[in-house]
Amino acid sequence: MTDEEFMEMAIQEAKKAETLGEVPIGAIIVYQDEVIATAFNLREALQTTASHAELIAIDKANEKIGSWRLEECTLYVTLEPCPMCAGAILQSRIPRVVFGAYDSKAGCVGSLMNLLEDSRFNHRAEVTGGVMEETCGKLLSDFFRRLRDAKRR
Repeated sequence: MTDEEFMEMAIQEAKKAETLGEVPIGAIIVYQDEVIATAFNLREALQTTASHAELIAIDKANEKIGSWRLEECTLYVTLEPCPMCAGAILQSRIPRVVFGAYDSKAGCVGSLMNLLEDSRFNHRAEVTGGVMEETCGKLLSDFFRRLRDAKRR
């Protein structure tokens, strides 16, 4: 499958988050061309800081593989990972990350900095950004526009 096909799966996860009133961010983890973990944001539902799509997907993948090391996996996520998620990606040894929309306010794999390709860390990950960027970005901008409109009413 292509990056776009896998990103479409992450987008479907993001849409699940949106139906729950969560910020629509979705993630999947692929191991040997098989999706082994899917997740979406659950911060509002769980009221926990760490309930980002990426972290939930990493936990599921760890369980599926039976290891904290995800050395042969690719993470697909609809929004550029934040510093917390970038740290977890480094710690889990994921070698490749593909994301959709850039995040100029919190993105740490290209926008504000690039933690995943920083040579000072003992592990690095290849980053491909902007895959289906317009679709991923529209999900988010539409969600926040609806929130603003609802507050005005």
